[in-house]
Amino acid sequence: MSLVTVLIYRRRHRLLGRLVQEALACYGMEVPAAAEIGPGLVVFHRGFGTVLHPLTTLGAGVTLYNGVTVGRADPWVPQEESAMRRVVVEDGAVLCAGAKVVCKEGVLTVGAGTVVGANAVLTRSTGPGEIWAGVPARRVGLRAGWPGTAAGARGAVAGEAVVDAAAGAAVAGEAAGR
Repeated sequence: MSLVTVLIYRRRHRLLGRLVQEALACYGMEVPAAAEIGPGLVVFHRGFGTVLHPLTTLGAGVTLYNGVTVGRADPWVPQEESAMRRVVVEDGAVLCAGAKVVCKEGVLTVGAGTVVGANAVLTRSTGPGEIWAGVPARRVGLRAGWPGTAAGARGAVAGEAVVDAAAGAAVAGEAAGR
């Protein structure tokens, strides 16, 4: 477990919480005490530039790269008047470098095992084991072998890639046959 991850889990400490928050700020991270973090969080590159909204829930085994933002899509509106209720990042999800997950209204859920690509701007909920990329983000593929993805490759639609999570290789889908 990295120092940054230890600090994230210690940010609610009764006596040292404020000091821990300042230490995280030195790494360029803002993780409010109100944000709920599940076990097994992995933070790469010390999380430089990562910001989580207080109404964020991260499940077990979530991976965060540097520059990730999870928050509201309407920052000009006072928080108590915002239509956003919560952002939930389910177990095993991966938020790549520079990914932005912004909620317009209600609850935005990043499904279990979903990958949000580098610099993608995700503004809607995803299903489990999906791969999202682009601005605005759109589904570009599925994680092969991820539970709930219709046996991986079989769940892809025409033009989508299927990524074999074990091998880390992109497998071209049979676009004509799907």
